[in-house]
Amino acid sequence: MVQPDGEEVWRVFVDGTSSLSGCGVGVVIIAPPGEKIKLALRIDSRVTNNDAAYEAVLAGIRVAQEVGASRIILYSDSQLITQQIKGVYEAKDDRMLIYLKLIKTQA
Repeated sequence: MVQPDGEEVWRVFVDGTSSLSGCGVGVVIIAPPGEKIKLALRIDSRVTNNDAAYEAVLAGIRVAQEVGASRIILYSDSQLITQQIKGVYEAKDDRMLIYLKLIKTQA
């Protein structure tokens, strides 16, 4: 995908989930030529599903930047997280505010 300014856009799909035994994060990055990078991470600490979704977003952004993406479109099935990132929903929880700050410094 090429934007009007000529810069190629990478697509980053993320998902995170939590359970009593820890957190799982999945990331699929699709480079402009269509190549896929798949990543699965396990985080042993116990976190909420929202924390896991934010961890997935952070992992997706970091990995995309590491492989050379300068412009990404991020996809997540978490409406809460995507709307907080967009500024549509207000983040009131201290942890969510910390995640939002981390994302804004990564972007």
